[in-house]
Amino acid sequence: MNEKFLDTPFLPQRHVKVALVDGRVSHNFMNNLKSMGINIIKTPCCKELYGAISYHPDILLHPIKGKDVVVAPNVYDPLAKLLEKYGLNVIKGETTLRRNYPDNIAYNIARVSNFAIHNLKYTDKSTLKLLEENQIELIHVKQGYSKCSICIVNERAIITSDRGIAKTVEKYGIDPLVIAPGYIDLPGIEYGFIGGISGLIGKNKIAFSGFLSYHPDYDRILKFLAKYEVEPVFLENKQPIDIGSIIPVLEMAY
Repeated sequence: MNEKFLDTPFLPQRHVKVALVDGRVSHNFMNNLKSMGINIIKTPCCKELYGAISYHPDILLHPIKGKDVVVAPNVYDPLAKLLEKYGLNVIKGETTLRRNYPDNIAYNIARVSNFAIHNLKYTDKSTLKLLEENQIELIHVKQGYSKCSICIVNERAIITSDRGIAKTVEKYGIDPLVIAPGYIDLPGIEYGFIGGISGLIGKNKIAFSGFLSYHPDYDRILKFLAKYEVEPVFLENKQPIDIGSIIPVLEMAY
């Protein structure tokens, strides 16, 4: 087998072969990923959530480590079928998602290196237990939409518009680039988040759902990526849409 599970969620070490995306992404978006040899798993709708986030992968599930992934009970049955085809061990979470904040953030946990970043008051209890069992260090932040708010660049660098997150993670040796909020589309909501438009598709390659030139911090973002030798790939030539992250599932084994 020439594919393997990721040792650290969101942080592939080689070229990504399978990724999870919002079930509503465009044909153009999908074709651009497929042209890079990446197979797509499209999420089902969670009817209990409001429309803007009802298909968002980073709202519906959280990868723990390796093949273990926790899925919200709301979408467990349809999503488990899709994930198990790729050999993932799908665990049903305890928290049933509901429409409004904070009842929709239980699985929206960011992972950077060996850290899990979230508002720990609202983290799904079964997910929290699994993180602790895997000796993942927990970082508490006020922002409940933690994964939405964090674009993971590598194991020691992130991009975020949330100053509270930036201030907190600096204490753990993580380098944050703080950008202006907004300039990211999320239909039905004022604006989306930088983490929700992005995902690593290789150790040094990051995909964005749209073109970052629409953002006033475009040049700063490109310089920050260049600093860490991470190449940006823009999947569509339009304003980026928050799609609840591109979540890598399998990568090349060698």
